[in-house]
Amino acid sequence: QPGSTVSPDTIILELSNPELEMQALDAESQLRAAEAQYAELKVRLESQHLDQEAAAASVQADYAQARMRADTDQQLADQGLVADLNRKLSRVSADQLENRNRIEQRRLAIAGDSIKAQLAGQQAQVEQKRVLARLRRNQVKAQAVRAGIGGMLQQVPVEVGQRVAPGTILAKVAEQNRLKAVIKVAETQAKDIQIGQPATIDTRNGMVDGRVSRVDPAAQNGTVTVDVALTSELPKGARPDLSVDGTVELERLENILYVGRPAQGGQGPGPVGLFKLEEGGSTATRVTVRLGRASVSTVEVVAGLKEGDQVILSDTSAYDAVDRIRLN
Repeated sequence: QPGSTVSPDTIILELSNPELEMQALDAESQLRAAEAQYAELKVRLESQHLDQEAAAASVQADYAQARMRADTDQQLADQGLVADLNRKLSRVSADQLENRNRIEQRRLAIAGDSIKAQLAGQQAQVEQKRVLARLRRNQVKAQAVRAGIGGMLQQVPVEVGQRVAPGTILAKVAEQNRLKAVIKVAETQAKDIQIGQPATIDTRNGMVDGRVSRVDPAAQNGTVTVDVALTSELPKGARPDLSVDGTVELERLENILYVGRPAQGGQGPGPVGLFKLEEGGSTATRVTVRLGRASVSTVEVVAGLKEGDQVILSDTSAYDAVDRIRLN
């Protein structure tokens, strides 16, 4: 259930795909058939090889006998005890069997290479079937959806019996100690944001320090998405999808005069007319104030005001035609 603590091997849900399971069974069957064919081929080739070895041994024995007979007849012919024709016939028979023996030995060697090649081809088919069967088994096992990481289960947006298409989000798991902040910055204020700038995130339960880790290159609906990597300890109650406020520190200015951003003309450097309260606070006089760099809520005062002056920051466009107003 959402909110449960899970480990990487925790099974969140199990899928069922009869077609995939049938493919796995078919792959297993093809593997067993290929292994049986390999075993049958190996036995048959070994039997044939034994027959060839027997034939070669028989020819070799006949050749040995013929050579001994030819040698004997040669000795008898030299002594005049046997006709020269018999000697020649014995020699021809020995030479013929010598050729047959040489041919049988070559055939036996070639047969050994042929056996290795045929077995290697059949073994390659077995390995191919084994890889396919392993793939199908892993696909069946993958129907058990595991968390993959340790953390908290956030969401399971599917129901029992629901059909899902490839790419459907089945569950969301978040690591509680590896959260990031995603803030939306107005595109007019995002131009100066750079990766690595310090930021402060307000979680409503405490403040967290961080640094800008990513700035979306495109604006959407007038805002730019900025990711902030959190660098300090999270306060209690921090969790994924929590609404937060963030402030990115573009630059820190020391020992400057500043005021809150006025409703009119407080977007950046330049002169602006503001009503400054006079002594007593019952009246205000328009003065020209030159503003400098601005933040989200404050703006630098370059000239026109001094420390302790009070000005009206609300919209005073209704009094653009006058230079002095009375306050109630």
